Amino acid sequence: MSTTATNNDDNNKKIKTINPATEDILKEYEIISSQQLDNIIKKSRNAFLEWKDDAHKREDFLYAFAKEFKKNKENLAKTATLEMGKAIKESRSEVEKCASAMEYFADHGKMFTNGEVINTDARKSIIKFQPLGVIGSIMPWNFPYWQGLRFAAPSLMTGNTIVLKPASATMQCGIEIEKTFDKAGVPSGVFQTLVGDSSIAEMLIDSDGINAVTFTGSVPVGAKVAQRATSKIKKTVLELGGSDPFIICEDADIEKASTGAVKGRFINCGQSCIASKRFIVTKKVANEFTEKFVQKTEKLTVGDPLSDDTDIGPLVNAKSLENMQDIVNRTLKEGAELITGGKRVKTKGYFFSPTIFKNVSPNMEIAQEEVFGPIAPIITVDDDKEAIRIANDSKFGLGASIWTQNLDKAEELSSAVQSGMVTVNNVVVSDPRVPFGGIKNSGIGRELSRFGMLEFVNIKSIRFYDQLIYEHHVE
Repeated sequence: MSTTATNNDDNNKKIKTINPATEDILKEYEIISSQQLDNIIKKSRNAFLEWKDDAHKREDFLYAFAKEFKKNKENLAKTATLEMGKAIKESRSEVEKCASAMEYFADHGKMFTNGEVINTDARKSIIKFQPLGVIGSIMPWNFPYWQGLRFAAPSLMTGNTIVLKPASATMQCGIEIEKTFDKAGVPSGVFQTLVGDSSIAEMLIDSDGINAVTFTGSVPVGAKVAQRATSKIKKTVLELGGSDPFIICEDADIEKASTGAVKGRFINCGQSCIASKRFIVTKKVANEFTEKFVQKTEKLTVGDPLSDDTDIGPLVNAKSLENMQDIVNRTLKEGAELITGGKRVKTKGYFFSPTIFKNVSPNMEIAQEEVFGPIAPIITVDDDKEAIRIANDSKFGLGASIWTQNLDKAEELSSAVQSGMVTVNNVVVSDPRVPFGGIKNSGIGRELSRFGMLEFVNIKSIRFYDQLIYEHHVE
């Protein structure tokens, strides 16, 4: 959803949201004041004092949230589709995945954070994992429920409380998350949503009541968040952009690879950090892959995102639509060949046709920068070695997928790819059971799994001695 901020006077600043499929105004929200923000954070700190003490109660509350979230699936899915335009069937899947993640961390959270006993010169040595306190969460619009809850589930189960600043574009989704916690009976203040713009996000980071910060979004904004948070000596986890390579070896199952390519590139209208964004194919199978990829792409239905028959809805706003057309024009000027799509669809709404280029060279903008929309570049290479070299020639390192029927080769190539995640013979997806995150400009830290839980804890070592030890001569 597109948003604009209006400022009628200093005390009445508002956010306006627009349905990207119809360009109609959905709602206006009044941005909170700095005093309201302070009160929210104080409430969260007070809630933390009790929330941190009982893991069994936290577990029960997470189960209750999941039940309530699933019960309200249709309304939640429609809200997301109206706000940012994703196909309704994808919105439903997002709601279901969020509920599953809450259940997963309720199932396993206590085990993931059990203390550990280690052997030292002390009579007893233990490691405890204790929550940090109040975590400030700044999240984007493209997966408005999942982005917020994939962080919230492990962090809440650990014992932290959360203040969420959702993207202005999906403000209602953020509000619905807080409402669901309330309906599930979660104590007031444990999870709160802020209505605000970037200035509120800055105040959130700066607040003395915030113990750590997590951010998902663009690289430039992520760098500013990290700089601001670390200047206050606050732990930060960043999940930033990606330009994930999709490598097709000559022994790949091309039928499966081409189906995966459509799913990997065009999910959520291509607006996903872990979408497949560079299709690197060995020349022996390049023509076959390209033909099947185009055929399957052209069968996708672009249209009303509230229809169950729609595969691809609109882009999030007018700026994204304009950006896609500019990328197409620049890519053509650089010498690539447009083989399908490349233009706006419909006269109303921010719809853009699924687009594929071939004869793309690795140094073109489309192969170097993250393209956050439904555009796929195909790069042809001589062999696997060149494919890996080109895949790694990127400032990003989030995910990668490799397509080959030789599992020995798959293991070798997956080790060689410079990324935080690799999937063989499938597209990259987030999974509560597996660490999520990247390297290079794609971020710092991990979300999900036990490793995600441990990002926002104090790893405290405790040693018990019977008597004073005199042999210690250094710190």
